[in-house]
Amino acid sequence: MDVEGTTAEKLADLRSRLEKAKDPGSERARKKRDDAGRSTPRQRIDALLDAGSFVEIGALGRTPDEPDAPYGDGVVTGYGRIEGRPVAIYAHDKTVYGGSVGVTFGKKVCEVMDMAIKIGCPVIGIQDSGGARIQDAVTSLAMYSEIARRQLPLSGRSPQISIMLGKCAGGAVYAPVTTDFVVAVEDAEMYVTGPDVIKSVTGESITSFELGGARQQMANGNVHHVADNEEDAFDFVRDLLDQLPTSCFEDAPVFDCDDDEQTERDLALDSFMPDDTNAGYDMHDLLEQIFDDDYFLELQDDFAPNIITGFTRIDGKSVGVIANQPIQLAGCIDADAADKAARFIRICDAYNIPLVFVVDTPGYLPGVDQEKVGLIHRGAKLGFSVVEATVPKVSLIVRKAYGGAYAVMGSKNLTGDINLAWPTAQVAVMGSAAAVVMLYGKKLAEMPEDQQPRMKKVFMDFYDENMTSPYVAAERGYIDAMIQPHETRVALRQALRQLADKHVDLPEKKHTIMPM
Repeated sequence: MDVEGTTAEKLADLRSRLEKAKDPGSERARKKRDDAGRSTPRQRIDALLDAGSFVEIGALGRTPDEPDAPYGDGVVTGYGRIEGRPVAIYAHDKTVYGGSVGVTFGKKVCEVMDMAIKIGCPVIGIQDSGGARIQDAVTSLAMYSEIARRQLPLSGRSPQISIMLGKCAGGAVYAPVTTDFVVAVEDAEMYVTGPDVIKSVTGESITSFELGGARQQMANGNVHHVADNEEDAFDFVRDLLDQLPTSCFEDAPVFDCDDDEQTERDLALDSFMPDDTNAGYDMHDLLEQIFDDDYFLELQDDFAPNIITGFTRIDGKSVGVIANQPIQLAGCIDADAADKAARFIRICDAYNIPLVFVVDTPGYLPGVDQEKVGLIHRGAKLGFSVVEATVPKVSLIVRKAYGGAYAVMGSKNLTGDINLAWPTAQVAVMGSAAAVVMLYGKKLAEMPEDQQPRMKKVFMDFYDENMTSPYVAAERGYIDAMIQPHETRVALRQALRQLADKHVDLPEKKHTIMPM
């Protein structure tokens, strides 16, 4: 309703309304939040954005036809900057309708998403919501659908990041997992249906934290990083944005780096690899030594840890790394690892971030359970994603590269651009132990028992020397260069410099079809 009166009275009325809109929840809801030590949505936004950069929209929006409806309708929306770069942002307000989605809530979020589509900037959602607003019936579902519809034009155009800071259910989890990255604090929870509904439908009893706690959802593959607290979550998001462009039409930030002179850290690589080809080592220790510095922003570290995905820098520029982890399942690729790597590759390709594969894998993981969970089609997605990616792709084989896992880890035959290998590399269809059983098992069984161990070793040594030697692959052109370990950091730089202007013309069609 329009306010009659003097200009001064109108200004006073505006100030009063804006003051109410700053923290519009009920006194009871605000006290519950404050007693739990949780911050307000505006405090959260201010903690993430550059100081003074937030411009709010829709502060006075509220549920239509309800005179006493609180301002904001359960969400704070607007624009701001992080490290000087523009972002669109929204944060749920749990003190208003539990942060649930209503018509005004939906329109406000859609407005900032539409603006992000127009200008090409990241969208960050700070999630703390009970899901759909039940009393709004189909209207709430319609708004969720409107938000979801806008995620598609944003997908692969500008980064979308979700920060989970509370209990989120139903539609409040579908939207986040459709974004590029999901960051959650330790006490956050996510689930499609809560424990009470599950118990009433299936009879199963489980606590909400056991069902959807952040660590559990990380293990389920639904979270990229679990932060200790809100401050840690916001720090991670800022670090993540440092690795990403504002949109796919721009470059990611470039940082200063050292020159190409070799260092003690480089020289130490010559003694890094164990002599025993079956000895384990932590791939993180290697990754810390072959890039610009020891900085590595890992994603999904507690999901499929047998493969490592994350961002680092070469020549001060962002690169995506996919590396096998020998101390987890011996570095084998299982179905979860294939899913994890495939999606990460597609993210890097969408934002024009080069890929570096660091290879030490004995193959895809065999087993009945893996066949049951669909290793065939999930493993195929990894190879599909590698071929689909048009960004520069460099592979470094440091030890084992066996079977189909060799192929999908950036091999030249699956469109890898430059393949490098250490002299400790082993490239073959399978390892010598398995190969001896396949090739000489019958012959060994016919020998006297006391001769079998010696002859098995003879066969294995022959296989290793003639069938797994990296020089066999190099002679056939499948490896571009055999390098000494201490040359790795500079060799990777030179490879990506060579590929800086890579361009691929794709055949005209609507889109690809991923494996089942």
